[in-house]
Amino acid sequence: MSLESPLAGAADAASFAPPLHEPAFHSGDPFPVYRQLRARPTLHWSATPGFWAVSRHEDVVAVSRDPATFCSSKGTLLSDLERPIMKGQSILYMDPPDHAKYRKLVQPAFSPGRLRALEVWIRDKTRELLDAFAVGQPVEFVDEFAAQLPILVIAEMLGVPGSDMEQFKRWSDAAIEAASDASAESMAKAGELLMYFAGVLAERRANPGPDILSTLVSSEIDGERLEEFDLLMFCMTLLVAGNETTRNLLSQGALALTENPGELAQLVADPALIPRSIEEMLRYGSPILAFMRTALRDTEVRGTKIREGDRLLMLYASANRDEQAFGADADRFRVTRDASGHVAFGFGEHFCLGAALARMEGRIAFEEILKRWSRIERAGPVETLPSMLVRGIVRLPVAFTA
Repeated sequence: MSLESPLAGAADAASFAPPLHEPAFHSGDPFPVYRQLRARPTLHWSATPGFWAVSRHEDVVAVSRDPATFCSSKGTLLSDLERPIMKGQSILYMDPPDHAKYRKLVQPAFSPGRLRALEVWIRDKTRELLDAFAVGQPVEFVDEFAAQLPILVIAEMLGVPGSDMEQFKRWSDAAIEAASDASAESMAKAGELLMYFAGVLAERRANPGPDILSTLVSSEIDGERLEEFDLLMFCMTLLVAGNETTRNLLSQGALALTENPGELAQLVADPALIPRSIEEMLRYGSPILAFMRTALRDTEVRGTKIREGDRLLMLYASANRDEQAFGADADRFRVTRDASGHVAFGFGEHFCLGAALARMEGRIAFEEILKRWSRIERAGPVETLPSMLVRGIVRLPVAFTA
């Protein structure tokens, strides 16, 4: 692996060296820097810890659709540069043909038919959560809604008790923390999560049901059952991915509506715009910040010579604000925009398996919110999550009024 580039000269580094490796940078307002990155004629080399920043939409798409050149198996997070990658660590770390084999195991659980069967249940749970909100009274939107709904949904799909929701949230938060900074505490919580699922998997072997985990324990790859480690990694990925993307879609979407009352008024006046607005929330908010790939051969991206072993960090949050893809007002939140080309769910073979589920949860959530209230206003300071993986919101106090 090369950690230095012949194109990353000292003068260039001195004149433009944003701290792209620091989680706190991305949790603030990184978009002016992203704009500068996109305006550069070549990719930007970040000397610490050593990666190319892929910031334009077309370049993110090009890297994502070429797993034969840019692999996932050597690491998908910046923190992977500092730790060994275990074989089968997660489906996120798999390349063809293994990736497709593992993905196929759980794909039926996210089929249109299965999701339609879930819609009434999700709407009922959404209404139950919203029933607790008092008109005009401040509520902590993340803790009381955005973090709860997706965990309830993924728990239902996994066939585990919704009563364990607080533990799931704590474990999922720890997994996201570990993606940027693997502390002893976050790793201990990850261990708790694996022990929990080990018990659930043992129970499913004895008493299978109609849930995803029962499907996994009886599944085979090339004629062989999945090993316990593979099953546990699958469980962790499904819980965390099923929670985090939707949680941040809901919270980033609500924040965007508080900051753009004119756009909110359009949704209230025409609820038929809500499905389109969900795509704009995904584009504008970019729940997943970035993933990494490794070059398997010498190649070139946007006039930049890439050497075998070089790391490339795909900045989805920057690609989703690319003026060339979404127009000169790409930094503006606009509910009537055609944002269908966004990369909030990734692109190519690693396109998010639960994308349709997240979209449905977002649509139902804002349909139900806007049936009840026509105004959403900030009721306190917003706290964001320092992370190199998600664009998360920790606290979002809001008040709903009719």
